[in-house]
Amino acid sequence: MGEDDTQEQHDEPLLIERRDDRVVATLNRPRVRNAIDQDLVDRLHALCAELEASPRILIIAGAGGVFASGADIRQMLQRRAPEARAGINTRVFMRIRELPMPVIAAIDGYALGGGAELAFAADLRIGSPQAKIGNPETGLGIIAAAGATWRLPALVGEARAAELLYTGRILSADEALEWGLLSAIHPSGELLGAAHALADRIAVNDPLAVRHTKTALRAADHPAVDLELQAELFESSEKMRRMTAFLNRHKR
Repeated sequence: MGEDDTQEQHDEPLLIERRDDRVVATLNRPRVRNAIDQDLVDRLHALCAELEASPRILIIAGAGGVFASGADIRQMLQRRAPEARAGINTRVFMRIRELPMPVIAAIDGYALGGGAELAFAADLRIGSPQAKIGNPETGLGIIAAAGATWRLPALVGEARAAELLYTGRILSADEALEWGLLSAIHPSGELLGAAHALADRIAVNDPLAVRHTKTALRAADHPAVDLELQAELFESSEKMRRMTAFLNRHKR
């Protein structure tokens, strides 16, 4: 890689690595601790459009030992009621949540405010021992309106969600693991590798079955949704192939 390529990568706010079965998106604004600004939101929307058209697992990480310190306060200071109603961060996080394939957040360092809400939009969250997760919005005179008020209760329960959102408390990695916000903790240098290991375990399964499982997990109309998704899978050639292979492996 030449000097120009290195500088271009350094200046790129969202680094994207594409593989056949997954995409790694790394927030790369280290000078502002990967704060989420309008440009980054636009780039995340473009990535979502790509993954909606060509579904793959998404791994989201942050460069420089920080996941995302929150929304860009300089931009937030200038926003008024119309921007609030537009849901700038809310809508892109909802779009990430609705991606067809699972999303894995690899949280190293701070995931605060909008950064925490980006992590909450993922299906799976793992962290480093340095992870710090919280929503200090009320201390800035706003609320956590980009997902925390409805996703946190589902993740940690109403009482704990209320404590975090009212007080602005920031959880350590161990506390986040205990509360169920993280499913595992790995050393910083191994965190991305652990995210890939999770993706590997997902990728060996039938992609359509994984997609339908994600749909069922998000659905409210149980069991009707589950049974209709299962009906489609029962007719699939991949189900026939995988079950036949299983029976052949276990013949006595």
